[in-house]
Amino acid sequence: MKADFITTKLDYVLGWARKFSLFQYPFVTACCGMEYMAAACAHFDIDRFGAGLTRFSPRQADLLLVVGTVTQKLAPVLRKIYDQMTEPKWVIAIGACAVSGGIYNNYAVVQGIDKIIPVDVYIPGCPPRPEAILDALIKLQNKIQNQPQAWKWREKLGK
Repeated sequence: MKADFITTKLDYVLGWARKFSLFQYPFVTACCGMEYMAAACAHFDIDRFGAGLTRFSPRQADLLLVVGTVTQKLAPVLRKIYDQMTEPKWVIAIGACAVSGGIYNNYAVVQGIDKIIPVDVYIPGCPPRPEAILDALIKLQNKIQNQPQAWKWREKLGK
């Protein structure tokens, strides 16, 4: 009788499950939103990569997509949304305005959202193509897969 079984690490299984079950919260403020919507539509289909379930409540999301310009007045709102998200959480900055302030080099625009919240993946461009958004999602999935996963039994095992 042949026994069929698979051995693996729990970290690998948790990473695999997390990378294909991203619940996104789009924080769309400017023109890059059109490119984000194109990435979510049928031609590019972000759902193929496990990030198709858009949540409009930060308490149900673990991926924050910051799409477009963030002003100084809007920065506390963005921070509050980030703080309300579930753990573990990830952030993608989409577009030149979110990454570095873009063409708006003045006192009213935040010169990069990494001054407010930590960012995992940056997507430059004005506006970035939908393919760039999908590429960033794949890079984030690789990061999620390869990072040590948090699970509550780890403390019991002494690791």
